[in-house]
Amino acid sequence: MIVAILQARVSSSRFPRKVLAPLLGKPMILRQIERVRRARTIDRLLLATSDAPSDAELVSLCKRDGVEWYCGSLEDVLDRFYQAAVRFEPEHVIRLTGDCPLVDPFVIDAVVEKHLREKNDYTSNTLVPTFPDGLDVEVFRFSLLEEAWRNAELPSEREHVTLFMHKRPETYKLGNLERKGESLQHLRWTVDEPEDLVFVSKIYEALYPSNPSFTTQDVLDFLAKNPEMLEINNKFMRNEGLVKSLAQDKEFLEAQRRQ
Repeated sequence: MIVAILQARVSSSRFPRKVLAPLLGKPMILRQIERVRRARTIDRLLLATSDAPSDAELVSLCKRDGVEWYCGSLEDVLDRFYQAAVRFEPEHVIRLTGDCPLVDPFVIDAVVEKHLREKNDYTSNTLVPTFPDGLDVEVFRFSLLEEAWRNAELPSEREHVTLFMHKRPETYKLGNLERKGESLQHLRWTVDEPEDLVFVSKIYEALYPSNPSFTTQDVLDFLAKNPEMLEINNKFMRNEGLVKSLAQDKEFLEAQRRQ
């Protein structure tokens, strides 16, 4: 079994409540789930959120729209993710984050197929990023998730679910899917800032009414005709949250040395 877990919370530090922000008349998280469900390789999809009161509204949304969910630790995201998965005893787990409403089901399937074909422990399209930021997909053996859950100690490894895995290429077999043709890693299609939502909203308004299943190529064609769109949100850096977490690791290790 392959279980896809969509990680989301309301209390985002840079853009609170972004997952509930309206995107063409529906909460953004539901637009993303609509796209994820088109992936052929997913046997089961659930949303993993926190048990903090702030996420109660997100749980209510899942109940109303028939989305499976799990509530766990707000701070220990790795524990939340593991507890969400362990009930199903899957062989493989797909990790997605709830700030990617342009996620591509074909890219999900391509990463999973490469993972299975190469018999990897962990496979993504982010180790060497060539896809737009916002099309990120990670898939890994459940046994590796369990190993990370048991052994990860650094704050960054508890907050960023897969960091323990891909930081150890000497221990685990890692795979990376690269896009054919030119790299598009400079494009920002994720939603971490209000400007990102403006960008994504304009894409949905232009493409969704005539084709709810619009593809990555459809987005690229639209941007080619409307290059001014790229100015909306191109000032933000990729993986800003990870940079902050790695800084916290230094404080954690220093505190350990003083003990």
